[in-house]
Amino acid sequence: MKIEQVRFVFRGTLPATSFLEFAQHRAQRLSLWLVAQDQSDTHAQMLVTGQPDLVDAFEMALSLGPTDCVVQDVWRDDTQEEKGMSL
Repeated sequence: MKIEQVRFVFRGTLPATSFLEFAQHRAQRLSLWLVAQDQSDTHAQMLVTGQPDLVDAFEMALSLGPTDCVVQDVWRDDTQEEKGMSL
């Protein structure tokens, strides 16, 4: 099974508590590991590890975000890809 690790930076209007809770809930539902790295009301940086298709689904879910958030931009760094790891 291929596992990847991706760093995401979401920018926009992102109330910190609401966005982080939403991210944690989505990561859990998608069986992903999530490490929140830096967050404010205008950006959130996180490291996500899991199956590539599920990491993509996480990105899409957070781009839509909770109702009180507006994601304007997403930066994704795939250079940390890991192979052969298992969940």
